[in-house]
Amino acid sequence: MIEFARNVRLWFAPEVVREEGTTPDYRFSLANERTFLAWLRTALALIGGGFAVDQFLPDLRWAWRVGLALALLAAGVLCSLRAVNHWTRCERAMRRGEDLPVSRFPALLGVLIAVVAVAMVVVVLVGWEG
Repeated sequence: MIEFARNVRLWFAPEVVREEGTTPDYRFSLANERTFLAWLRTALALIGGGFAVDQFLPDLRWAWRVGLALALLAAGVLCSLRAVNHWTRCERAMRRGEDLPVSRFPALLGVLIAVVAVAMVVVVLVGWEG
């Protein structure tokens, strides 16, 4: 947790990250940035899906609608925060010549989306109004 808090400071101080190690091949930094942007697109899609569930499924029971919407919105928030944290960690690792950091987040996100999808299948099979 302390490492995460330290990384949060670095999110807003890219000049501090640039002071570490040596400048990596720009292609690696650009690939890191493309990965960051892909995670942000995923976060935006999850957030949009959360709003869509809430706004376009008014006949769905309130608890189901809010639960599914909040799950998607929370996944979007976590995904966006993970994106910037992972970008910073990778940039630092490349500058230091270290292995890139590993993360369980893709598995966690995949499981969360699968759970939401299964819940939506149940809602479709059981019926909108229960």
